[in-house]
Amino acid sequence: MKIKMAAARVNAGLTQREFAGLCGVRTETVNAWENGKTEPPVSVLRILSEKSGIPMDYIFVPYELSKTEQEVK
Repeated sequence: MKIKMAAARVNAGLTQREFAGLCGVRTETVNAWENGKTEPPVSVLRILSEKSGIPMDYIFVPYELSKTEQEVK
């Protein structure tokens, strides 16, 4: 079973702003990751895993490929 990235962040007791600070990104970037607009790097999932206690393999990151990306694959 997987847990959404946003739920893992909340489980870690972090706001989007706090998590953004840990990752060195803007709050809007965290929001984009959590809403599937962009994909976070593995380093971010590692931070989230460490802070939440949830293994990286169990953190679900919704990411929708754009039409261009789908055509390339």
